[in-house]
Amino acid sequence: MTRIESKTQPLPFGIEKVFAFLNDCNNLQLLMPPEVSNWQSTASQCSFTIKGMATLGMKIAETTPPSQVKILREGKGPFDFILYCNLSDSGDQKSVIQLIFDADLNPMLKMMAVKPLTNFLNILTENLSKQNL
Repeated sequence: MTRIESKTQPLPFGIEKVFAFLNDCNNLQLLMPPEVSNWQSTASQCSFTIKGMATLGMKIAETTPPSQVKILREGKGPFDFILYCNLSDSGDQKSVIQLIFDADLNPMLKMMAVKPLTNFLNILTENLSKQNL
């Protein structure tokens, strides 16, 4: 497994609000960069296409309120993955998020995908910090 981690992003919202937001896949569209198209979602799953990469399907597999949402690949995809949305309380109705992406990448795909996936995860956390929760 290849592990890709976002930077740790401080959030101006309490951990419970962030957990509730991330626990609904419909909300994830608000975090996506412009390179994402063909968005489809329900409360528990979503699928989308990342320009120049692949179509990905995801589903919420497990939650540990209010500190983690675990998301797995759903349907066909170029590789298996687990996305961990890890939250921690930083006090005073603020929190911190870090996304950890564990993927089953072959060496060739790993070389091509690590940098874009790292950037993608960082965009998601930055966009989350700009939401109005």
